[in-house]
Amino acid sequence: MLTISIDPKSREPIYEQIYKYIREEIKQGNLSCGTKLPSSRGLSSHLEVSRNTIDMAYGQLLSEGYIESVPKKGYFVCASDTLYLEGIHIENNAREDEDESIDPTGEPECQIDFSLSGVDMDYFPYDKWRKIMRDCLMDDNKELFLSGNHQGDSSLRKAVQNYLHQSRGVQCRISQIIIGAGSDYMLLLLSRILEGVQHVAMENPAYKQAYTIFESLGYQMTPISLDDQGIRMDLLEASGANMVYVTPSHQFPFGTVMSATRKGQLLAWAAKEQNRYIIEDDYDSEFRYFGKPIPSLQSQDPFDKVIYIGTLSKAIAPGIRMSYMVLPEHLIEVYQKKAAFYFSTVSRIDQNVISQFFLQGHFERHLNRMRKVYKTKHDMLLQQLKSAGIPAQISGESAGLHLLLEFGEQVKEADRVEKKLLEAAKKEGVKVYALSDFYIREEERKPTILIGFARLKEEQIVNGVERLKRAWQNMPLQEED
Repeated sequence: MLTISIDPKSREPIYEQIYKYIREEIKQGNLSCGTKLPSSRGLSSHLEVSRNTIDMAYGQLLSEGYIESVPKKGYFVCASDTLYLEGIHIENNAREDEDESIDPTGEPECQIDFSLSGVDMDYFPYDKWRKIMRDCLMDDNKELFLSGNHQGDSSLRKAVQNYLHQSRGVQCRISQIIIGAGSDYMLLLLSRILEGVQHVAMENPAYKQAYTIFESLGYQMTPISLDDQGIRMDLLEASGANMVYVTPSHQFPFGTVMSATRKGQLLAWAAKEQNRYIIEDDYDSEFRYFGKPIPSLQSQDPFDKVIYIGTLSKAIAPGIRMSYMVLPEHLIEVYQKKAAFYFSTVSRIDQNVISQFFLQGHFERHLNRMRKVYKTKHDMLLQQLKSAGIPAQISGESAGLHLLLEFGEQVKEADRVEKKLLEAAKKEGVKVYALSDFYIREEERKPTILIGFARLKEEQIVNGVERLKRAWQNMPLQEED
């Protein structure tokens, strides 16, 4: 019989205490696959609680896929080793443990991490994902163990096509879509397709990983400053670049939206020469909190010059490592000649699971749920920052999973001020991030700190902002003479 410690004085319902205990025993491996659980009548008698309480606990475990009900036999623990998303959840926790490294005094350096990466996996529909994986493997589908289409299975590309058209307005055929393991792979593939492109311009600041990849491939790189409408066209025209990498729907890391005028100017720039292209990185367009969804740049391109790249890292989980690229129609033939021999880097089993996740409606339901979850966290963080009286201007609050805090006036060495802000926060046990980490080339600007909220619980957000208030409230930001 299970030895479950129940606290009748706890504000947590008894059924939830029982549910959490059994769930943790299963996840830790103490209750192995196939283990028969006590009957609800027997466990209720043993714990001296109502049978309805046990039924509620078992019902929750059943709905999440931790246990299964066998008619006339009872409840049994399900196999958990087939659900690799459980591994993602554990990896996320492991990363948090690594962040909370121990210093020589025995105190954690970081107790609250306003990380810009990762997602909240507590709300993921593990039971649905587990069922799809079981169904996938129980069908004895031998085709899934063959190499498959190099661009990705047609069923998955069709699901992606429908999703992109409905949510982002993307216009394409499934023959234009390529599935791969992460945006990094897509950029490497592009280097094979666009061999005539040698000079790449990027927004400054930007997603530094893309910059590093392009630079490692031998491209000439030019960082382009931004104004309130987006990338500066005068600097882009003068750069001599024949490809530009942008995040128009939600600029990273500023969070601004490229204006309609600037989008038109950018498309016109690409149309001026045959060998010019725009890479549109649409990395987190799913999470907008105010106003209508922003149409993709690709959906407004009459010249067929936009290469669209997206990922499921924010929408589902980083560990899935699945991205998609939509090539302009005329580049498909180039791809077939120069790069079609590369196999898809996503296993066909994973492709099938994700395809079914889309087709059965789970992706849309999960996305709608996470929008509400992140909206709640976003609003709480915004409210806490405003009420804390931290001497900073908040920006980037219309979308995404992080906010920016601008301190003081424009200075030439903003990175020095940011370093002081980071050190002060660290002394209070909080980790935040400097905008200087995302600049390819430093500019005169306001010192700016980035704080993410996706992985934090609401009580951690409240605690973290209180700590930042103590760290920054009376802190001098100007350098002493």
